[in-house]
Amino acid sequence: MPAESPPPSREDRLAAKLRENLRRRKDQAREIAQGDAPTLPKEGAGG
Repeated sequence: MPAESPPPSREDRLAAKLRENLRRRKDQAREIAQGDAPTLPKEGAGG
């Protein structure tokens, strides 16, 4: 059984989460710029 590598440090985990978040936000910005993103309902609309 191969030896497991130590778990990532807190900084490594945070860095990975930040990269993931940045990638997601860039994708969202691209969708909005292309007009493909669904529009959110305006406040006060409904009921």
